Amino acid sequence: MKRLFTEMWISVFIFLGCTGLGRTDSFEPTKATGGYITAVHKDLISLPEAKEKIVVAVYKFRDQTGQYKPGTTGTTFSTAVTQGATSMLIKALEESKWFIPIEREGLPNLLNERQIIRSTRMQYQAEGKEDEKISLLPPLLYAGVILEGGIISYDTDIITGGFGARYFGLGGSSQVRRDQVAIYLRAISTQNGMVLKSVSTTKTVLSKEVALGVYRFVSLQRLLEVEGGLTTNEPPQLCVLEAIEKAVFDLIVEGVRENLWAFKNPEDINSPIIQNYLKEKEGTEKFLQFDRKGNLAGARDYPKRLSFGFQTATQKYTGDYSSELKPSYELFVRYGITPSFSLLLSGGRGELGNKNDFDTDVLRTEIKGLLTLFPEKKLTPYVFLGGGALNYWARDKEGKTFKRNREYGGWQPMLVAGAGMECFLNKNLSLHTAWSQQFTSSDQLDGFIKGSNDYFWKLGVGFSYYLAY
Repeated sequence: MKRLFTEMWISVFIFLGCTGLGRTDSFEPTKATGGYITAVHKDLISLPEAKEKIVVAVYKFRDQTGQYKPGTTGTTFSTAVTQGATSMLIKALEESKWFIPIEREGLPNLLNERQIIRSTRMQYQAEGKEDEKISLLPPLLYAGVILEGGIISYDTDIITGGFGARYFGLGGSSQVRRDQVAIYLRAISTQNGMVLKSVSTTKTVLSKEVALGVYRFVSLQRLLEVEGGLTTNEPPQLCVLEAIEKAVFDLIVEGVRENLWAFKNPEDINSPIIQNYLKEKEGTEKFLQFDRKGNLAGARDYPKRLSFGFQTATQKYTGDYSSELKPSYELFVRYGITPSFSLLLSGGRGELGNKNDFDTDVLRTEIKGLLTLFPEKKLTPYVFLGGGALNYWARDKEGKTFKRNREYGGWQPMLVAGAGMECFLNKNLSLHTAWSQQFTSSDQLDGFIKGSNDYFWKLGVGFSYYLAY
């Protein structure tokens, strides 16, 4: 009982620390803030100074998706994306310091107000209370460029997935879902109606859920059940704002490159912020290229040909005796034949057994074919299948070897199958976790022949280092 509650409270405290539920200010009322600062806002306001500001008009930047927000019981009548994209676009234009946005969305209101001013001044002029020279209103500004476009798509569940584990009634799980919003923005000349430039941007909307639970019988007819969790969702309207700011940034830079407008200092074309944009664009263009078979080519510009790695794991055998979790480690080399398929050669050593019956050291070598499901993604699952051989020897309670594998015919063949997940940290380094099942060809692993063949499973985590090619 004492051990159970110790495990439970340790797990709860770890969970609270990871999710932020332990913070006392997480659910306290907060003051209103000055607004959300997106990841590209700094780049937008850091652009080099314009040679001359451009007067632009935005009549309507609409939601063109026609999509309603999905619900647990069906689609609701609430829209999936914000209907205030016009206000967001005008704000981004103003903060860029490249444009002078003029009011066009509420133009009828503006004209009515100006008419009220004229009527009031005419009345005061008739009564001799106002000078005729100041009774006329200045003319409205007209735009040389009109900005059109809108939110053209909101795709849900582009990526969904999760991971969970439970042992002896104690475990947790995590789930992730990714949506995507796309923005199109074009600049049109008011003199001849020609489309000067059109740009598009996308932004992902990420949702994550983490949960922890305990489900155990602490005594006869006494069941303990504890659950906790936390879900975080990126607000879609803030993702729309970031995509709009990115579109304004791209429109400015692309317009400079095509001589539609210019920097005050022509040398600013070589500034770091512009060069970073050009590198980003080159990578995006490579991402969108397809090979002859219609497959996405160069989606992740990471080396995938040859890699080396290390993995540490815990493993447990199933056979004629009860068993415990034992440590294991292995080294491997991986050679990619295609972006999706590679061969993996590994060698490792570990332990199997329990405290009372037997304790076995296992030396194994394996060769496996590994299939990566999404080679273009930074986070991708994979599956593998292969074979190998294992050599094992048992020890007595004093740790001395007393039974060699030669008594059972030397190396034993085995079959290996499993699945895992790999996450690229950069172009050369990745972290991975994998679960595998090793099926032996005999019932001699524990030194006792009875029933079906022995086998063991393994759950590990490690890293890989990819060599450039």
